Amino acid sequence: MTMQPDQASVPASIPQPDQFPAFFRQAPVLLMRDPLAQFLGASPDGLMAYRYVDAVKLAGHSCPTVASAFLMVLRGLDTLYGGEVPVRGEIDVIMRGGREEGATGVMANVAMLLTGAAPETGFHGLGPLSLFSRHELLSFGGGDIDGELRLRRRDNGLAVDVACNPSMAPWPEEMQALLPLVVRGQANETLVRRFGELWQDRVKRILVDLVDDPRLITVEEL
Repeated sequence: MTMQPDQASVPASIPQPDQFPAFFRQAPVLLMRDPLAQFLGASPDGLMAYRYVDAVKLAGHSCPTVASAFLMVLRGLDTLYGGEVPVRGEIDVIMRGGREEGATGVMANVAMLLTGAAPETGFHGLGPLSLFSRHELLSFGGGDIDGELRLRRRDNGLAVDVACNPSMAPWPEEMQALLPLVVRGQANETLVRRFGELWQDRVKRILVDLVDDPRLITVEEL
């Protein structure tokens, strides 16, 4: 269902949109400046805020991988830019894993959302100078990376390798017992709901409770 911009409410028969867990709003927010958005009039100053819920909408779910990727990009950009606002579309992203390896694709999609870096399918830029191109700024298979991903500024070449240690927030024993039942379709509605609660509780621990623990996200300057 497509809603009109001035539609104040949704019919009772339609599920209410955007009913996300409250802790989503406690996650850090990334402020980026996108010169292309400014150039084409989408934002007068090019400034755009990215929140965890944006990554969730992109991925279609909230999980430790999505949360970890979100935090890795934020922490990596904090190190690369210091007190400056990072520039979207002017950052290379190199994933350590191959594009079909494990959760690499999920993490890459989050990194692409936040940084604007795209693979060969990305925007080729405007005019003969390819202004604001995002084409081939995202790549895979960076075997020498000490972490899950590398971020590199295109203006000065500064780079960081970023890793995450989500094992700091282990699954509880209850979750380990529920998982086989849920994935095999052997759990009732109550157990499935409990599974979702436990799943998001781990995401909260990564995204909120442990967010300031230096052992969770590590950034190595190159």
